[in-house]
Amino acid sequence: MSGALGAELDRLVERYNASQKRYRVLSYFQGPYDEAMAREIRRRGVRRAPHLVQVNDAATAGMLRSRTAQPLWQLMKQARRPLDAKYLPAVSAHFSDAEGRLLGLPFTGATPVLYYNRDAFRNAQLDPAKAPKTWSEMPDALGALLESGHSCGLTTAWQSWVLVENMSAWHNQRFATTAPGGASEAQGGAGPRLAFNNRLMVRWISTLASWQKAGYFTYAGRADEAEARFASGECAMLTSTSAAYAELRTRAGFDFAVAQLPYYDDFDDAPGNTLIGGSALWALGGRSAAEYRAVADFLAWLARPSVQAEWHQRTGDVPLTTAAYDLTRKQGFYQSHPGHEVAVRQLLSRPAADATPRVHLGGIARIRGIIDEELEAVWTNGKTPLDALNAAVRRGNLLLEKTNP
Repeated sequence: MSGALGAELDRLVERYNASQKRYRVLSYFQGPYDEAMAREIRRRGVRRAPHLVQVNDAATAGMLRSRTAQPLWQLMKQARRPLDAKYLPAVSAHFSDAEGRLLGLPFTGATPVLYYNRDAFRNAQLDPAKAPKTWSEMPDALGALLESGHSCGLTTAWQSWVLVENMSAWHNQRFATTAPGGASEAQGGAGPRLAFNNRLMVRWISTLASWQKAGYFTYAGRADEAEARFASGECAMLTSTSAAYAELRTRAGFDFAVAQLPYYDDFDDAPGNTLIGGSALWALGGRSAAEYRAVADFLAWLARPSVQAEWHQRTGDVPLTTAAYDLTRKQGFYQSHPGHEVAVRQLLSRPAADATPRVHLGGIARIRGIIDEELEAVWTNGKTPLDALNAAVRRGNLLLEKTNP
């Protein structure tokens, strides 16, 4: 992490170093993580690598395949420092093995939410205290916003993660047809296979395509470009990561609020829960028992409710443990920052039927790129939603055959 988050991490490390005299932690920024990192560690050897690395969720499968990491549950057990922290199920599933044991320490986390411009709602004679709760309610609001002079009603950032992965989980629909390390339901044990070209997703992408033609929906780009269009006041509503809240608050010159991600109310199992996006701290292998005791001490300190709660409140990341969430509530933080609790409630909703953490799929970053390409073909009228989704699943499964045989 660089910038403001990097400064907060340095502050956290300084607090730990000041809290005891036996160990000293040094943190340094090495640039963004990619899947080549594990290969580089093997090439150079673990003695030249750091004790801990922060790895984003899209690279989880790479860390598992590389076998360079020391499993967290094993490290803490050997150091006699068992973790008492109870992580939110939507968090722990992404960094655990098939037996539910943590492989890395969850560190940062966010989930998609709906941001809406309350000033724009007032101008459109809409209730500024009430954003559309379901997608069936959305067209009326979008129409009113455009009639009041807004050129862009709704936009989205991180379209693959928000529109496909999270919408699938939110409606308890499968993104893939296998559990981590399990046999594929559709392929008789042939490995994980993508399965999001279903009724929900065809309906959803078709809806967005029609909204784009009507001017209700605007595609802004694959990453966070949509956040700038919302912050400038151009777009009245935005679906994006809850981690964008602090930055949007700084940049937006208008009154806005955070609401729950809308859902289709005619799906019986909706809403389920949205997915966490974030990172974990992984301990690398090949170190001495004494060094691992130091690592365990630092990780146990990071897992404390007071530390977790402070990190959540200062950075905008969601609290990752139930104790940190409870402490933040008792401190009255959500009374003055209600938007911060919306994301937490989504993660604590009903467990999804598809418990498969998509980050355990090898090549998930490249799969997201494939989904982006196919969705862009829809936005430019080059493909129908069904053709694009079928192509995304077919191309993604060809990749999975190579990375998850």
